[in-house]
Amino acid sequence: MRKWVVRFVSLLVFNVVVLLAIGFLTPARVGWAALWAGIVLTALSIWIKPLIHKWFTSMAAKSAHRRTKAGEKLVEFFLAFVVAFLVWMVTVWLSGVSIGGSIFSAFWGYVLPPVILLIGWAIYDAIDDRVEAHAGALYDKASGDRAKTVPDAAAPGIPSPEAAAGRRELHDGLTDEQRRMLDELGTS
Repeated sequence: MRKWVVRFVSLLVFNVVVLLAIGFLTPARVGWAALWAGIVLTALSIWIKPLIHKWFTSMAAKSAHRRTKAGEKLVEFFLAFVVAFLVWMVTVWLSGVSIGGSIFSAFWGYVLPPVILLIGWAIYDAIDDRVEAHAGALYDKASGDRAKTVPDAAAPGIPSPEAAAGRRELHDGLTDEQRRMLDELGTS
């Protein structure tokens, strides 16, 4: 349960920022609807997007042997764009985000946001481990579960055998093998 809450909340915060950027950079009007649209977009990103992407990828894999590497990359980008477009359309449909104005601005209101979503998803994929770890620490701190947060700095750690050997070598400049040979010389 904790894992899903942390993942959902961290992605929600990131998606709200992406939606505000979409509202600022495109003809789409997001405004205060960014909060509800963020919840919708997060739910779609976690549960629906992987299913749609898997379905489209399996359909495209049937003809992969007939494409070049460049063609395959183009198909992968197109599939990612189509998935982002579908996610954007459902987000607009289920939230208060609106796209209006002239035909030209409506076109860019439907085309640019999926590109920004793709860029946002790429950024989130690059930083998600760190964001979720930090959000998990905050969740544990808020719930009072101190054992899962940061280990006590005063408690001495058990060093690995390599670390212990390195400390001994720093102390007298001898490796374990040299120290054993000196000990053998002293006993004979």
